[in-house]
Amino acid sequence: MREDYAKQYKEGNVKVLAIGKKGADYFSKMPAIFTGHHNELFAGLTFENASIITEKIMKEFAEGNFDKVVIVYNQFKNAAVQNVMVEQLLPLAPPQQTEKKKSVEYILEPSKEEIVLELIPKAIKVQLYKAVLDSHASEHGARMTAMSKATDNAGELIKDLRLQYNKARQAAITNEILEIVAGAEALKG
Repeated sequence: MREDYAKQYKEGNVKVLAIGKKGADYFSKMPAIFTGHHNELFAGLTFENASIITEKIMKEFAEGNFDKVVIVYNQFKNAAVQNVMVEQLLPLAPPQQTEKKKSVEYILEPSKEEIVLELIPKAIKVQLYKAVLDSHASEHGARMTAMSKATDNAGELIKDLRLQYNKARQAAITNEILEIVAGAEALKG
């Protein structure tokens, strides 16, 4: 992804809004591109709270402050696997038309204007909320996997330490027996 935006980055045309502590910590060291963070979202992760952020982003886009908005997040597959995803949030990309499909005129209810004003902003909010939920689930999955591995490693460490302790104990007992036998031999002799 870095290659895709290298030219814009060199020209100073890349801005980052971080949602989450790790992203904020990383990009805060780059004040030229870092516009802020919303780490508080994960404390109260609801559609309404995510919508507030999305509305700010849509407003900035509508004012012409950005010509493209892209979200980068970890897509949750399972507790051990997360995929980095890059999706264009704004402007909305039209669906891909195949050669076999013909363009069809639809009669829309409600009107096109109402759809644009109501449904499209809601769809954008859902897309960002989905990305945040995926990232949150990925974080928990990664923590769960890390804790499981740490537990397994601790079990192995305990096993190794118990074996070392028993060997040392056995060596100490053998030493004491040898000293007793040597003492008994010395008394006989």
